[in-house]
Amino acid sequence: MNVTALDWGIIAAFFIISLLIGLFTAKSAGSSAKEFFLSGRNMPWWLLGVSMVATTFSADTPNLVTDIVRKNGVAGNWAWWAFLLTGMLTVFVYAKLWRRSEVTTDLEFYELRYSGKGAAFLRAFRAIYLGVFFNVVIMATVSLAAIKIGGVMLGLSPVQTLLIASIVTVVYSSLGGLKGVLLTDFFQFFIAMAGSFGAAYYVLDLPEIGSLNNLLAHEVVATKLDFIPDFTDPNVYIPIFILPIAIQWWATWYPGAEPGGGGYIAQRMLSAKDEKNAIGATLFFNIAHYALRPWPWIIVALSSLVIFPNISDLQEAFPNIPVDKLGDDLAYPAMLSFLPTGLVGIVLASLIAAVMSTLSTHLNWGSSYVVNDFYLRFIKPEASDKELVAVGRISTVLLMVLSAFLALAMSSALDAFQILLQIGAGTGLIFILRWFWWRINAYTEISAMAISFVVAIFFEVINPKIGLIEIAADQSYLKLIYSVSITTIGWLIVTFMTQPEKDEVLLSFYRKVTPASLGWKKLLDRYPAEKEEKGTLGKEIGLMITGTFMVYAALFSTGFFIYGKTTPGLIAAVIAIVGGFVIIRSWKKLH
Repeated sequence: MNVTALDWGIIAAFFIISLLIGLFTAKSAGSSAKEFFLSGRNMPWWLLGVSMVATTFSADTPNLVTDIVRKNGVAGNWAWWAFLLTGMLTVFVYAKLWRRSEVTTDLEFYELRYSGKGAAFLRAFRAIYLGVFFNVVIMATVSLAAIKIGGVMLGLSPVQTLLIASIVTVVYSSLGGLKGVLLTDFFQFFIAMAGSFGAAYYVLDLPEIGSLNNLLAHEVVATKLDFIPDFTDPNVYIPIFILPIAIQWWATWYPGAEPGGGGYIAQRMLSAKDEKNAIGATLFFNIAHYALRPWPWIIVALSSLVIFPNISDLQEAFPNIPVDKLGDDLAYPAMLSFLPTGLVGIVLASLIAAVMSTLSTHLNWGSSYVVNDFYLRFIKPEASDKELVAVGRISTVLLMVLSAFLALAMSSALDAFQILLQIGAGTGLIFILRWFWWRINAYTEISAMAISFVVAIFFEVINPKIGLIEIAADQSYLKLIYSVSITTIGWLIVTFMTQPEKDEVLLSFYRKVTPASLGWKKLLDRYPAEKEEKGTLGKEIGLMITGTFMVYAALFSTGFFIYGKTTPGLIAAVIAIVGGFVIIRSWKKLH
């Protein structure tokens, strides 16, 4: 691929601006741990919302979407589109609850909601498990995408790519803290959007494609365009559509789409100025993430089926790519290799921005767990702010190093996505109910975490060797159903076999967060003087459903117009507009 001086100049300018933002925010970020990890709890909704979108605008996301589209068509995207349901639940139900909790990280929640050794164990274990191990896996998938992009578009080796991407990211992340990450994300988001739309527009003009109409009429592409999968084959529609919509969104845990909010999404909500800004940030994120961004990626993915119909075609075109890194996800960077001078620089900068925005968020989020929920809580409670910031910066570097080594050993972002879903299967419902049901305790979460992990290991490692449960290759979705069922039954049994938290702990949590009292009634009946918060949970769930239809309508309206289907496109657009109007009117009445 011919990368000219102009392209390198654009990339260099991008790196310089990112580093300058880190240097600009370094002084304020280093003043305290809360400033480093929460930006002083004074961030506006628009900056937080854009940052959430930029973080999920990871370089591995277009690769993942391309992998999905090439294998299962446009309808295959329900694997992640279904998470809009939990996203909207977070917007209208949980955003305000997180902001009221006033914790520094979502793991600190454990010792607010629970007590004793169980709560302490949960906080310490998940600080290391999520902040280090799980987080490193996520960053490794992002780094893997960077490796494939660097190999295809720049001819760089995996090590060279990781050195360039990680050094710059670590510098501004460790210097600027969350504020540096937010400001850099804001800058990087617009570059990433320009790059993805520019790439899709140019790809359609390639001689092999000709135009959008030619692409959609191509015999290979025409079979991949449906929004909903073929309902004549259960082995197609169950894993692609039914399972994500019926089970996956509430039952599994995945960073950025946690049922009830959590992870870096919770970090953004906790750093908001107030409840309204927390809600506004998450609403903007869900609209932009699901309705605004997918189609440029989908267009490039569909185009790749014309130019590189098989993986062997990719291997022939890019013989320098290691065999273990070959896959359908490689088709996205492969298509970008056709871009002209100038646009190459912008697209490369946009992909670098996607890598860096995701890595920087996960680095800051992961180090917040290590510092606040492990080092400060269990190692050195008397540590000064200066020391905590120093530990945060050191852990930022170490997390990047670990993820880089793991990325060198991985081959597919989709494989990692499926494994992570499997490990968290069955735990999601707890994160939804623990705010509203007094009976859930620390051992509920501990048992769910342990059972889901053991079940995942059984299905992914042990069962393929011993064949205890026969699962056909085209019915691999049964693993998720088994996992969710076993884990859910397991933690429900443990919940009723163990004692609930002490009344004083539950009442303290209830008074601080003030959730709807429906699931707390048995506790509150013992304390007649305690005020019952009737809340507006029913209306909020109604808004969640309305918001879900609004965003899906906007997503499919765009798709219909791209397909040249004007009438259904207009109908979907009207549904989206009406949904937005209902949300605005209803929200004003509630608040």
